[in-house]
Amino acid sequence: MDNNSFYLEQLGQEEGIVSLLLIANPYSYQPLIDGMDRLALIITNASNSTKDSEHWIWNDARILVRRVTREKLESWIVSSPNRNVIYWLVQGEILIDHDNYLTSLRDRLMEWSPLIREQKLLSEFSQFVRSYLQAKQDLRDGQVLDAYSNVLASLHYWAHIVLVEEGMHPELTVWEQMRRVNPGIYKLFEELTTSGETLEQRVQLVLLACEFTILNKMESSCSLLIRLIDSRNESWAPAELMKHPDLAGLSLELSVLLQKLVNRGCIREVAKPSHHLINGLLELRYASASSKTNN
Repeated sequence: MDNNSFYLEQLGQEEGIVSLLLIANPYSYQPLIDGMDRLALIITNASNSTKDSEHWIWNDARILVRRVTREKLESWIVSSPNRNVIYWLVQGEILIDHDNYLTSLRDRLMEWSPLIREQKLLSEFSQFVRSYLQAKQDLRDGQVLDAYSNVLASLHYWAHIVLVEEGMHPELTVWEQMRRVNPGIYKLFEELTTSGETLEQRVQLVLLACEFTILNKMESSCSLLIRLIDSRNESWAPAELMKHPDLAGLSLELSVLLQKLVNRGCIREVAKPSHHLINGLLELRYASASSKTNN
């Protein structure tokens, strides 16, 4: 029995299967598939948390079997800390593909469909702002090493934003990629990590650059969120926004983004009487900057 026949026989008849993708490991250790020899990725309509992940061994090959729903897979693409998923989808061998789901998804990835691009920008910008604010607070608290760690993370998210804007997927070796694509940000990375100035001075320098970039890129990076809020006359509760299909499943620091957008004048804050029977308590909701609604 050849390899493909084995996977088709063992996994191809599972209930609810949509697609089956096989990723082989050509190296002695491959972090892209958690050090295993093979990854069998099953896209399924039937979520089963008890069998999301299994380890097998067959013909001396260690096999990682992962099961994921379409919704979960697509959320990984735009907001997962596991950037390996792009490699899996682009490099993997498709063994089963009902309704051409994986083929279509691969095409959308290669072409950067407008929605995926906007979701990715919003997710990366959200993490960029969060890590910047944490680094700033760390510095105020005198925790210079923590500030360094968080501002380094900010630079990574900033690099991802630039790459997405250029229509590129961030690679695992992102700084080698940035050396070619944006030498300016790469220079900031070098200044932070190798400059002869004190650690605190280096952190302060990068924080200033991050602050300017956040103001400069806020509207374009948050265009999906702003457009969603603008799409109706009534105001939105944060929970309503996160349930919207365009945002559901994304890893967002939504409260931080909403406050930043309000301060920038991109959206409005609306205070309404709360359903809690407490005198003076108001619920904060969010509406289009151009609308006149107080609802």
